[in-house]
Amino acid sequence: MTAFLRRALLSDYFVLGLCVVYAAAVAPFTPGFLSSENLTNILTTLLPLLVVALGQTVVLIAGGIDLSATAVIGLASITGAMAMNDETGWLAHSPLAAPAGVALMLAVGAGVGACNGFAVARWRMPPFMVTLAAMMGFSGLAVWLTHSKNINALPAAFTMLGGRTAVAFAITLAVAVLAQLLLSRSLFGRWLYAVGHNPRAALISGVPVGGVVFSAYVVSGLLAALASVLYTGQAETGSPVLGQRILLDVIGATVIGGTSLFGGKGKVLWTVFGVLFLKLVDNSLNLLSLSVFTITMAKGAVILLAACLDSARARLGNP
Repeated sequence: MTAFLRRALLSDYFVLGLCVVYAAAVAPFTPGFLSSENLTNILTTLLPLLVVALGQTVVLIAGGIDLSATAVIGLASITGAMAMNDETGWLAHSPLAAPAGVALMLAVGAGVGACNGFAVARWRMPPFMVTLAAMMGFSGLAVWLTHSKNINALPAAFTMLGGRTAVAFAITLAVAVLAQLLLSRSLFGRWLYAVGHNPRAALISGVPVGGVVFSAYVVSGLLAALASVLYTGQAETGSPVLGQRILLDVIGATVIGGTSLFGGKGKVLWTVFGVLFLKLVDNSLNLLSLSVFTITMAKGAVILLAACLDSARARLGNP
């Protein structure tokens, strides 16, 4: 029995097993939980969260953390919407409005990521403080630019990117495959794990630690902006507070999946399962009509449990 539990805890599919057990446990008490409509809703809301969580995974593997990802979502959302909306947009009614708007949103994400990466890699500032300041600053900037107002009348060619589940799924699948190739098949991926595990040893071994850390934050910013494209397309409106409430979900999903907060450990598959488990919990609690405070406390308890399990898995893996 002990050997079985050890193999289960160390398995890459451990969290997927938790998803199955949780779904089976709550389904009898949650009307409509396993209905096709609800499962489609889970998938639709899961996709953009997975994209931004994959960016967070890259940063965590490198030994950092990115608290500004949610601010990037809001800032990119209103920046793209200001450029391409059909009423006052700079590119209103232009056939290039949608692709130019997406490019602008991705540029915003890369820019914020570059600022974070420069401060962490070049100035050696603590990632927590750098990205916390960025989160507060860029969130405030998004609200100031729009005076807390949403921007509507977005072109249909843009809203279909997030509004159509099939399109959003294809985009998310492409991102996940590229992230998997980046982490498992590229030199940069090996450098990420080396830097996260021991940056000093990596530097002595010839790894460009500063460049790797800088690039990790740029990747996180880009994927947060891409998640903003999906979220904005789903909502069909640009909002300065679009990602304000999902920071717990982003970090929690990566931790639940097994990515270490101390760096050097993480996989795309783990993050996929972590996001799935968190969305199952979130969805089931919402169907039970619980208050937002109760749901938040439940998520906190789940994340704490995941951290305890991660600690147990680390001890089993390194006896």
